[in-house]
Amino acid sequence: MLFFTAALAINISPGPDLIYVLSRTVAEGRRVGFASLLGIWTGALVHVSAAALGLAALLAASDVAFAVVKYVGAAYLVYLGLRAWRAQAPVLDKEQKHDRRVTPWMAYRQGVAVDLLNPKAAIFFLAFLPQFVRPEAGHVSAQIMLLGVLVIAVAVVVESAAMLLASRLTRTLRGNARASRWLQRLLGSVLVGLGVRLALIGHRSA
Repeated sequence: MLFFTAALAINISPGPDLIYVLSRTVAEGRRVGFASLLGIWTGALVHVSAAALGLAALLAASDVAFAVVKYVGAAYLVYLGLRAWRAQAPVLDKEQKHDRRVTPWMAYRQGVAVDLLNPKAAIFFLAFLPQFVRPEAGHVSAQIMLLGVLVIAVAVVVESAAMLLASRLTRTLRGNARASRWLQRLLGSVLVGLGVRLALIGHRSA
């Protein structure tokens, strides 16, 4: 119960991943939002696997490795944000739906990259999951992997609900060309803001 309570609290809190997905959903619709979610969950699964294998300890121990991942991730978020700002066409105009710039596959890949290039996510799993490991219960790496999958399972429920709510609330706005452009600019601003925030994170504060 303690583990699931902690996992629920962590997933409810508006972290960078959830903010990114909600921004995508608001600006570009439910399909792109769900694809972004799949990408985030895939990236989280990679982080969990790395924690189980002990690879995430490298990021926790090395200032250089942490800085490289952090700045690459920050630059990628800023790049996505600037692209969103430059987009001219309405994001989800029904008459131009097939011409939209961001496809679900693109959103999935971007979601994977956003999560993988966040060193805080790797260190989080490395710091959080071992607290609930019981050595007497068996293989430690297998326990960490199982616990990580359970955290992601909680995220699937919480983040899917948040994404569907965001999609429902903004469906009308996305049908308006002017509002759609402003939503796209909002997305760009959020992504740039997340990139700057990530770049300013210190190693020890993560």
